Amino acid sequence: MTMHPKIASIQMTSCGNIHRNLECAENLLAQAAQQGASVAVLPEMFPTLSVENGHIENREPFGQGPIQEFLSAQAKKNNMWIVGGTIPIASDDDQKVYGACLIYNNDGKCIARYDKIHLFDAKIQPGKEEYYESQRTLAGNTPIVIDSPVGKLGVAVCYDLRFPELFRYMAQLGTEVFVLPAAFLNTTGVAHWEVLLRARAIENLAYVVGANQTGMHHNGRQSFGHSMIVDPWGEILEELDEVVGVISTEINLDYLHKIRQNLPVCEHRRIAIGACQALKR
Repeated sequence: MTMHPKIASIQMTSCGNIHRNLECAENLLAQAAQQGASVAVLPEMFPTLSVENGHIENREPFGQGPIQEFLSAQAKKNNMWIVGGTIPIASDDDQKVYGACLIYNNDGKCIARYDKIHLFDAKIQPGKEEYYESQRTLAGNTPIVIDSPVGKLGVAVCYDLRFPELFRYMAQLGTEVFVLPAAFLNTTGVAHWEVLLRARAIENLAYVVGANQTGMHHNGRQSFGHSMIVDPWGEILEELDEVVGVISTEINLDYLHKIRQNLPVCEHRRIAIGACQALKR
């Protein structure tokens, strides 16, 4: 039987204590490695949710800091690539950070950085549940697609999921597996999380790996959980409920390429994506 590389999605309930969050992430990354994963995806803001509350004290300069050292060490220790959720990376603006997703190879080297492009400024329940991510976070402007042990990875973060043009642009660059660290709210997650993940998979005939936060956090926000891995036909291969944990599955690129050959959606596309061209530096 042909063996295919595996990818893991990690689900956490991050708290206000970075040490505890890293300890939890370490245990879950070890579980992912034990399951045979070549790549593991951590959720958005896995080391700290403080940025969302307007605190940026835990920011790190790109290339140094305890969170980045942790990710590098865990990648080497587990001989596994890590898609490092997001962490607060310092910017030239003293009042704002980037929500950066750093990717480490199994040698512990940071080989890619994606700064979240779409920032979550929304009034879910006006006057009661409002979020203004742009107050403390700068938007990125560069999509990334990289080679990995499970195929070509396209990286997006949480709110990016609502913008299909970003995913189609990455698909045009050859993406076979989309990874999506997230801290998707319970309110919107109930209605939209599964639908959007499956839609992005179906539209682009690609795997989608969503790694979400779950449960009630120290700051009063509630995340939806339900991390899942969706195949190129839109089938849910693995899913967690609201628990902290790990799911993993094989990535079968032969299956993906057969679907794309039989249903050549990208070849049939007639509308150009001019909007995404402006994002590329």
